[in-house]
Amino acid sequence: MTTALLLSGTGRYSDPWHPFTETSDAVADFLRSLKISVELAADVDAALESLQDEAAWPDLLVVNVGLPRDGAASPGTDAAQAGLEAWVSGGRPLLALHSSSTSFVDCDSWEQALGGRWVRGVSMHPAYGSAHILLEGSFPVGVPNFTVDDERYSWLRTSPDVVVHARHKHESHLHPLMWSLERKVDSGTARSFYDALGHDAASYKSPERRQLLERAVNWLLA
Repeated sequence: MTTALLLSGTGRYSDPWHPFTETSDAVADFLRSLKISVELAADVDAALESLQDEAAWPDLLVVNVGLPRDGAASPGTDAAQAGLEAWVSGGRPLLALHSSSTSFVDCDSWEQALGGRWVRGVSMHPAYGSAHILLEGSFPVGVPNFTVDDERYSWLRTSPDVVVHARHKHESHLHPLMWSLERKVDSGTARSFYDALGHDAASYKSPERRQLLERAVNWLLA
């Protein structure tokens, strides 16, 4: 069976604004609906440390974490950073969600793997509320533009190599919300997908968003 390791915002990777328990449970339920076996990590840094052992790698790494607010490093240990870098360079697929773009600020390869990140003092989001999502390109063909209650991340920094699949409009500017990335690694290419939506569990009830996420997972695992 296909396996996924899900890193959730627990411990120092939690924050006062995001209900990580609820969103990670929603993500896990969604993945299980696709017949994927999910391990929900109890400790983010310990799970990252385990990725140093290639023999123990899952088929998919899913990240749903926040930025630690304790002033310490992110990832939190040298071993955790080594594990994350091993995964990034190892050619395995990555699915990152919402506030994960704010995290792992001490690992340069995280932004390279993600294809972008939240930049403090630059990136922002309007107040939580109705978000009109505009789809583009071949990836979402057949899925209509949709509206969902969520946070709309804006002014993210993105790599020119990403392929954007969804945007929203804020202050007369179209901001990327979902993108895919094929990046070069020693073994050839690796695939990443980032979805900036997902502030709360209700976001995962949107049928259009679920359809897009299903396509993303199938693409990552192809």
